[in-house]
Amino acid sequence: MPTFIFLWLGQTISLIGSGLTSFALGVSIYQTNSSIAQFSLIYFCTELPAILIAPLSGAIADKYDKRWVMIVSDTGAGFSTLIMAWLFWSDRWEISYIYLAIAFGSLCRGFQWPAYYATPTLLVSQKDFGRANGLIQLGEAAAKLFSPALAGILVGKIAVEGVMGIDFASFIFALLVLAIVRFPKYTNHRNRDIETSQQTWWQDLTFGWKYLLARRGLFLLLTFFVVVNFALGITQVLITPMILGFANAQVLGNILSFGGCGWLLGAVIMSIWGGPKRRIKGIICGEIMLGCCMVIMGLKPSAILISITLFIGLFNIPIFVGCANAIRQIKVATEAQGRVFAIWGAIAYASFPLAYLVASPLAERVFNPLLKSDGRLVNSLGLIMGVGETRGIGLLFVTLGIAIITIAIAAYQNPDLRYVEDQKC
Repeated sequence: MPTFIFLWLGQTISLIGSGLTSFALGVSIYQTNSSIAQFSLIYFCTELPAILIAPLSGAIADKYDKRWVMIVSDTGAGFSTLIMAWLFWSDRWEISYIYLAIAFGSLCRGFQWPAYYATPTLLVSQKDFGRANGLIQLGEAAAKLFSPALAGILVGKIAVEGVMGIDFASFIFALLVLAIVRFPKYTNHRNRDIETSQQTWWQDLTFGWKYLLARRGLFLLLTFFVVVNFALGITQVLITPMILGFANAQVLGNILSFGGCGWLLGAVIMSIWGGPKRRIKGIICGEIMLGCCMVIMGLKPSAILISITLFIGLFNIPIFVGCANAIRQIKVATEAQGRVFAIWGAIAYASFPLAYLVASPLAERVFNPLLKSDGRLVNSLGLIMGVGETRGIGLLFVTLGIAIITIAIAAYQNPDLRYVEDQKC
């Protein structure tokens, strides 16, 4: 556990640095041209390359030393950030260059995450999987808590390129940690038939998919996350334009930071508690609570209301994500985790790029016109939710929240998913 905590610290510092760059870039680009489409493409380029490379990155994580996979990946991501900082500093940046740099950083992250998520099974005992995953979620919570507030302050003082310089320094710190730690080699194979030494690269690339198809409970859990992640992806893109529709960037940063406090608190509790005994219940209940918060969040253009519901909604994420990760780590043989986790991530997160692409047309062409001053719902829902250029996004949030609640309740009715923890590996 001490070795894992040291490794986690380095990755968390790096994650906070990346969060600074992400927030600074997003706000800067949106305020420059007020384009939801260009803002959405930032998220698209952040996710899609990592998803496309997942089968290869998972095979590499299983075949080679996970520590070296993480070192090479972090080095590439740091180089990407350095290039973006130079473009801004020399005033040569164009939006297409930024998209390319972000996409390259995403490729590096695609190789890094399968190795990182498999480290708990190498470094901690099975009874501590929940706590280790809670720490991973705690790192993501710290990024959501500190990055928006710090970036909002730093952009005005050292500009976007200065923020990226801090991000690059965080990569250096993560690399120093990786240079110090050592991972033990796993030798006690649970399933000799899935050992990788005699498999071809093509077999490795398709292995994760076949492994999940053969285990119905895990496959249904994955399908559930695909659908829910689509709704979350739309929310992730549109919460910034919705808030900037009635507030400034400082208020936006404060709201996101307060929401990050919820994620932080949930992650702390998860790292100490380890999750409920029946982890599938933690997943379903957490998703239902998240859906309720999305419904309330969209009802009024109120900074206080959005802050509170965002806090509660994000509080649940490290708990149900930690429960899902623990189920995977227990049910998937250690020597297969790189490939299975990579294909799991690719499929589960594939709905995010799709959500980023449809978020803009859904908001600008479908929902926002309904609640503008001359919209069709001004005299009905407009009396409850308010009227304005971005109030349609609030209506979209309500719709997505109801969808998440319905899907979570329906998913739990399937016995294969409800008893996934009891099924044989």
